[in-house]
Amino acid sequence: MKNNQDNLNILIKLSKKKNITQRKLANELGFSLGKLNYCINALKQKGLIKIENFKKNQNKFNYFYVLTPKGISKKMHLTLVFMKKKMKEYEELKNELNK
Repeated sequence: MKNNQDNLNILIKLSKKKNITQRKLANELGFSLGKLNYCINALKQKGLIKIENFKKNQNKFNYFYVLTPKGISKKMHLTLVFMKKKMKEYEELKNELNK
């Protein structure tokens, strides 16, 4: 389940910040750069994101991350799964407090 949460967090961030660097994204998510790179490549292989090179300079490449229609659908699905899980936890806590 952790992997789904990681994927959801990445998809949410990329939908809001399409031209963020992997280093900055890793920092915002609390991931190592290697973990984020692995996750980004897995999302690309699954067809959930596209990675476009939009600018070259001497030191590095800048990339633009775009959620594909499949990626948008997956983000919505993972969000619903997350919300259902949290609602279930809320109901369980509420029932426990009412005992």
